[in-house]
Amino acid sequence: MATTNPFEDDDARYFVLANADNQHSLWPAFAAVPAGWSVVHGEDTRQGCARYTDAHWTDMRPAGLVAQG
Repeated sequence: MATTNPFEDDDARYFVLANADNQHSLWPAFAAVPAGWSVVHGEDTRQGCARYTDAHWTDMRPAGLVAQG
C-alpha cells in the first residue's frame, strides 16, 4: 500500500530543518521551506535525515531554555 503522508514516505527525499529554537523537523524535499526554518542537513533519505536529527538534536528543549541551564 502506498504511503499518502509525505512526512512518512521511506522512499522520498527529505531535508532536516531547524528553527530559531533549534527544534528540528524532517521536511519533504519537494515542499517549500516554511518561514522561520532553515535547512541544516541537505537532501537525503528519510533514514539519513533521522540519523542526522538523532545525532544533532539531543536536547528537545527550546534553545532559550537550554541556555538557562
